[in-house]
Amino acid sequence: MSLTRRQVGSAAVAAVPLALSGIGTARASQRHRTLYIAGDSTAAQKYADAAPETGWGMALPFFLREQLTVSNHAVNGRSSKSFVDEGRLDVVLAAVRPGDLLLIQFAHNDEKVTDPTRYTEPWTTYQDYLRLYINGARARGARPVLATAVERRRFDAGGNALPSHGDYPAAMRALAREERVSLLDIQALSLALWQELGVEATKTYFNWTATQQDNTHFNPPGAIAVARLVARELARTRVLSARDVCRLDDEVPESWITWPQATATATA
Repeated sequence: MSLTRRQVGSAAVAAVPLALSGIGTARASQRHRTLYIAGDSTAAQKYADAAPETGWGMALPFFLREQLTVSNHAVNGRSSKSFVDEGRLDVVLAAVRPGDLLLIQFAHNDEKVTDPTRYTEPWTTYQDYLRLYINGARARGARPVLATAVERRRFDAGGNALPSHGDYPAAMRALAREERVSLLDIQALSLALWQELGVEATKTYFNWTATQQDNTHFNPPGAIAVARLVARELARTRVLSARDVCRLDDEVPESWITWPQATATATA
C-alpha cells in the first residue's frame, strides 16, 4: 500500500534543497555541521550489555574531522517504516539545521514480510517512506544521503559472497537517481569486501562469539571496516570534501571502540 500524498510531501518541498542543502557552499563548509544517521541495528550505538557487538555508526567519527559531529539515531530492529511510525524521524528533523547531513540506511527489517509493523515493498512503500526522509531533510536545508544496506555474511558452497537484500538496493538506487540524492552503495562495496576476505576471514568481522554465530551484526573490526567504506564513499561522491575526512587508509585501533552503560531511553 502506498503512502498518502500528504505523507510523501509535495514536489515543491522536494525541490527546496538545491540552494540550501549543498554542503559544498562556503557557508556550510566553514561552520560546524552534524551528520545524523537514521538506520537499523547494523549502524546503531551498542551498549555494554551487547559488547562486542558494534554498529558501524560507532566507528564513523574516527574517519571524520572535528568540524563534523555524528549524531547516531539508528536503532535496533527498525525499518524505514517503523522508524517513522514511532516518531523517530520527527525527532531527527526537529534537530537538523541547514548544512547538516541526514544519512539514511534501511532494508534489513523492511524485508520482514511477516511483520506488518516493519515490512515495506521495495518498489512502492519502501521508496515512499524513504521520500519522507529526503523531503524532510531538504525542507530544513539539510542534505539527505542514501546508503544501501550493508550486506550480511553469506557464502555459497563455492565460497562466493551472496547478496541478501533482494530488490531493496536496486529500489534505493533508482530512487536516488529519481530524486537526485547522493548514494553510498554500501551493499555493493561490503559484498565485494566479504568476497575479498573469504569465508573464514569474514568471521573475524562479524559478531561471532563463544555462544553465537551472528552473520548480520559486527564486532569492532567489522564496524571499523564498514565505517571506512562509508567515509570513503562520502568523500568519493563529494558529499564531504577531502578536508572533512581522515584516516581513510590508516589503522584504527579496536580499543577506540567503547560501549557505554545503557539507559532506559537509550535502549527504547
